[in-house]
Amino acid sequence: MSESDPLIQVHGADADTYVSRGGLKLHHAFAEFGFDPTGLICADFGCSTGGFTDCALHHGAAHVHCIDTAYGQLAWKLRQDERTTVHERSNALHTEPPPEVSEQGGVDLIVMDLGWTKQDRALAAARTWLKDDGKVISLVKPHYEATKEELEDGMILTEDLARSIAERVRDSLPEMGWEVLGWTQSPLLGSARKKKRKNKGKGNPEWLVLLTPTQ
Repeated sequence: MSESDPLIQVHGADADTYVSRGGLKLHHAFAEFGFDPTGLICADFGCSTGGFTDCALHHGAAHVHCIDTAYGQLAWKLRQDERTTVHERSNALHTEPPPEVSEQGGVDLIVMDLGWTKQDRALAAARTWLKDDGKVISLVKPHYEATKEELEDGMILTEDLARSIAERVRDSLPEMGWEVLGWTQSPLLGSARKKKRKNKGKGNPEWLVLLTPTQ
């Protein structure tokens, strides 16, 4: 199933449902994990255009803190939504939760799609925002978790290698202080690097993981 396919359907949603197709990935995770974000206070690490934010709000989230290093990238409809707080020009790895989040003990749910960032660093940052019984849904991108040797043929991995790397990351999470509650492959491929012209239109498989802290 290709992310470039305009007819893609994911559990009843399609390319027009959310402001970006990232929303379809989170939509898939909610459905596969049986996860209902209704009424939850959330944070979206690496929100970009806001696909994850849009999906969370669509499914009843009470509020989303949208964090990204970019400026002006979040979709206008989300910027105008009273249920969002926009943290622009902010690196999620180094952004402290605002007082209103700290005072309530953290957020209930963090959704994450952080490029160029390994899960160990992303989750360490997420823990500073999260309630002790909170949940994280993170997009695991094997090409950012791979070793230099595994990337020797370029950023596009074979499906078997991508799966092996993703599962290696999943199996390491308990040692980092996280319980794995759910695991599913994304129905959409990640984007290919534009410089790799021979791989134009291709991308790597990605996985979504549902976590809760154990420490």
